[in-house]
Amino acid sequence: MTSSPNAADHNGVHYFKQGWTLISLSGIRRFVILPLAVNVILMGGAFWWLFTKLGEWIPAMMSRVPGWLSWLDYLIWPVAVISVVLVFSYFFSTIANLIAAPFSGLLSEQLEARLTGKAPPDTGIWDIMKDLPRIMKREWQKLAYYIPRALVLFALYFIPVVGQTAAPVLWFLFSAWMVVIQYCDYPFDNHKVSFADMRRSLGKNRIDNMQFGALVSLFTMIPVLNLVILPVAVCGATAMWCDRYRSLYVRNNLDINPTRG
Repeated sequence: MTSSPNAADHNGVHYFKQGWTLISLSGIRRFVILPLAVNVILMGGAFWWLFTKLGEWIPAMMSRVPGWLSWLDYLIWPVAVISVVLVFSYFFSTIANLIAAPFSGLLSEQLEARLTGKAPPDTGIWDIMKDLPRIMKREWQKLAYYIPRALVLFALYFIPVVGQTAAPVLWFLFSAWMVVIQYCDYPFDNHKVSFADMRRSLGKNRIDNMQFGALVSLFTMIPVLNLVILPVAVCGATAMWCDRYRSLYVRNNLDINPTRG
């Protein structure tokens, strides 16, 4: 299997679907196991706990709705549930991604070699350990980008009616964009592409990329399916990198930085 030369014909839905196929490739499955195990343990436990608490949290949230808005209960209640699940899903998927980052980077590296027909790098535990400081620094860069924007969206929830209606929509769109950044970052970072350069490149295909991010975000909220979404998203994002962005940064087997010519 190699990357497609017709990347312009592929949208985010294509890469999401491709991710499900790529996790089952022979020779790739063994690199899926560790990020999958991290996600199953963390997300499985987190969502079990969430659904035991929703019965307490939602009535408490609804009790804060002004009496004169009680006629909107039928609308505010589902919005409240969706809001809690959205925030919870992204929070715990971020923690899972942080823990699994070294293994996700390894999965992306091996899959890229498979898709491009190159010899896979011989990466051992020591190589992963040496890369940990760089990997963790990159994860903190993503958090630094995410936190101030998330706080602004969180503040919207305190604006009666308008904020509580618009915030879940804006949060979902923002989460979709952050998903694109999160999972596409693995192949970009493997080639030492700066965080700023990566965001600029992804922004040029924002609509297609947001399709990919929206689907991953949606599946992150679905019990059972959310347990396997981490490696699926890494594989789909790596296929996207190979088709759309690799040629911008890798020429003749050498990594390049386009901002330096």
